[in-house]
This record gives sequence, structure tokens and C-alpha cells, in this order.
Amino acid sequence: MIAANPVTLPLSQYKARHVRLDVAGKVATLTLDRPEKKNPLTFESYDEIANIFRAAARDDGVKAFVLTGAGGNFCSGGDVFEIIGPLVEMDTAHLLKFTRMTGEAVKAMRAAPQPIVAAIDGVCAGAGAILAMASDLRIGTAKAKVAFLFNRVGLAGCDMGACAILPRIVGQGRASELLYTGRVMGGEEAERWGFFNKLVSPESVLADAHALAQELADGPTFANAMTKRMLEMEWAMSVEQAIESEAVAQALCMETEDFKRAYRAFAAKQKPVFEGN
Repeated sequence: MIAANPVTLPLSQYKARHVRLDVAGKVATLTLDRPEKKNPLTFESYDEIANIFRAAARDDGVKAFVLTGAGGNFCSGGDVFEIIGPLVEMDTAHLLKFTRMTGEAVKAMRAAPQPIVAAIDGVCAGAGAILAMASDLRIGTAKAKVAFLFNRVGLAGCDMGACAILPRIVGQGRASELLYTGRVMGGEEAERWGFFNKLVSPESVLADAHALAQELADGPTFANAMTKRMLEMEWAMSVEQAIESEAVAQALCMETEDFKRAYRAFAAKQKPVFEGN
């Protein structure tokens, strides 16, 4: 397993090697870009994804992310020959190193303050389904095929946080069905179950994801980051603890200039223009 170099430059200057990263204004687009194989992940791309999202926590210029795949598919999961084959030959210590490394990608996505909008068409399977799950919002198409197919290769459904995160998106019973059976969840079902926030046409899925990401990027980004943080933290809190934590968080947001801008705009019957501070 070859570790990617840590990202020390602003994301707008970073040249990704194993995925495609484009920054336009306040929105960064991370594209899984191996369309000839339906965009599978490799040891290197897992690591680079984690490094990019870790760097995002230090990048004040990027306010939102779009995560997508090239060529009409999102991601087919781990590459059979570049990942699955080598795993069969590894001992326990190296297998644990690998599974912890894949989990770092999800942890980095959840820790990044920016909202992540996934644009999902076609195949979205295995670790690809996990990356979609780890995003904050998901826009899909009717042609999308989502499958947490770990049990089909003799593995447990508890991969990269699936047993913690997926039930909170679709509910415990539905998550159990998907993780026990590894079956394909079609796009329309994914929307009904709440995995997709909405369905759009394949031709517009990326544009719609960008429009939503831009809307979020133009919003009160300190407050958006606080919302993401509290959604994460409150999983492990009682209601009383959550209410107290939200009181502190909201008080901090009330100290921002964006809160004052919103008040002045409201008083002047104008739309507020947020600047992220």
C-alpha cells in the first residue's frame, strides 16, 4: 500500500494523481476518473481521497464539494485486481492496516467542514456506495444502482462505518436488508428510502449537484460547517446534551458577521450576501 503525499497546497493548486480534482471559485469537484473500469478505487486513490478531505479542513477558499464519477458511473468499489487480489495474500496485520486506511477516507469526509454533494449515476457499489453514503447530500438518477455488496464476497456489511451511518439515512430495518443481502437498490427506491435527496436525469445530475453545492457555498459557511459538525456529534448524545451543545453552537454563530449581514439585509428587505465569516 503506497501512501499518497499529504496535501500541503491550497486545493486550487494541488495536482491530484489518482483522482481528478477541479476547483472553480468556492466549489471543488472530486471525480473518480477511471471510466473504462467504472471508476474503481485503488490503494492510492483511497489514500489521496483521505488526504484531499483532510486538506479541505485547512482551505478557507473551498466552501463545498461535489463528488462524482466519470463516464456515466459513480464507482464500482475496490479494483478486483489492484486491491482484492493482493488482499487475499496479506496477513492479518496488513489486512487491518488496509481496512483502517479505507476508513480514513470516510473519517476525513465527515471531518471536513464543507458540505459534500454526491452526483450519482450508474454503478455505485461496494466502497463506492460507502463514499456516497459518507457524503452529506446525494443527487441520483433512476439508472443508478446502489449496492453494499460486501457479503457477496464473503465479508461483513460493517465496512467503513456502514453499520453506523447507513441506518441513520435509511433506517435500521432497511439498512439491515441492504447490508445482509448486498442487493442492488435502484434509483427510484433509493429516493423513496431517503438515500437520494432527489432524482434527476443522467444528463443533468452533475449540473444539479453543482448548483446545490454552489448554493451551499454561497450560504453562511461557518454556520454550515457547524451544522455538519453537530449532525456528527449528536449521534452519541442524549437529547438534553444535544440541546445544550446546540445552544453553544448557535451562540457562536450569532457572533459571526454573516449573522449581522442577514439581519441588515432582512431589515432592508434585501437578500443577504454571505461572506463566510
